[in-house]
Amino acid sequence: MALYTLDEPDDLHDPVMLVALDGWVDAGSAATAAAGRVSDGGTLIGRFDGDILFDYRARRPALEIRDGRPRNLNWSELTLRRARHGERDVLVLSGAEPDFRWRQLSTELVALARRLKISQWVSLGAIPAAVPHTRPVPILGTTSKPGLLKGDVQPGPTGTLRVPAACISVLDIAVSKAGIPSVGYFAQIPHYVNGAYATASLALLEAVNRHFEIEVPPGPLANQALVLRRQLDAAAAADENTRSYVERLEVMADEARLPEGDDLIADIERFLRERGNELGGSGRPN
Repeated sequence: MALYTLDEPDDLHDPVMLVALDGWVDAGSAATAAAGRVSDGGTLIGRFDGDILFDYRARRPALEIRDGRPRNLNWSELTLRRARHGERDVLVLSGAEPDFRWRQLSTELVALARRLKISQWVSLGAIPAAVPHTRPVPILGTTSKPGLLKGDVQPGPTGTLRVPAACISVLDIAVSKAGIPSVGYFAQIPHYVNGAYATASLALLEAVNRHFEIEVPPGPLANQALVLRRQLDAAAAADENTRSYVERLEVMADEARLPEGDDLIADIERFLRERGNELGGSGRPN
């Protein structure tokens, strides 16, 4: 059984694939928000079968009741959109991280990428880390081979990192094994931030623009980032312990130290424990 339906375009120009899925590797919704900017105004060309891919008891549809009458259901979605930026088509695969059939999904997406002649595959993600909100968002990279990352993004973290896998990583590995050049850009989110973190979305959008050599405007993300910065500054100023903690993080950031695997795993495990209920699971790594 196919996992998706596709209105296959016959006029793609130099197509590339951008992928962002929600879940624990989308801290602050930074990756999906950035991908949403890239796909804004694009055309829906593919829709994935939620009845096959999702656990609806973990991702319950939102029910709208009006005057005592059930009216609408909003279901989790995974979609593929085509957006033209300059002379390039960017296909954006984004939405809810599937609960089931990761291996089949990776196999079908590799076949799709080959059929559409995808030249590059770029994944976006965001992970919690001991970084301050007062400094530029650090971006770590992953790559199928040296030399693919653009700008000053370095592959990392250093050392060995073992964490519960996200579906996006399963896709990355499958695509890399198929010989399609693939990279990942992962923003580090201050682990003390709750809710959407537009600052990181902007950083990821800049990485996408640089990598694909396109110019996607920030839209509302720019103002959202400014408002959030003011709120976080005010919160830190109002509490001496918080202010001292942020200052310690600033010292680490100014030393430009890449995180070690052991340091990063502690922040990720804390994030999973605290956000587990929001993500539809126990929040505990296996």
